Amino acid sequence: MFDDDEDREYTAVVNDEEQYSIWPKGRELPAGWREVGVSGSKDTCLQYIKEVWTDMRPKSLRERMSA
Repeated sequence: MFDDDEDREYTAVVNDEEQYSIWPKGRELPAGWREVGVSGSKDTCLQYIKEVWTDMRPKSLRERMSA
């Protein structure tokens, strides 16, 4: 994403489908994404996402499959 800057601070973000990503801290988020309250190095944010995003299916698919 922005590999040229090792000192860049990131924030973990999530969309309405509960899909996660990272985004450079301080940059405007793309439409449909919100911060989850975790920021820091790329590794910090990716570790958080690895811990919480255990089901990669979009929320709408999970809901349809459980109905």
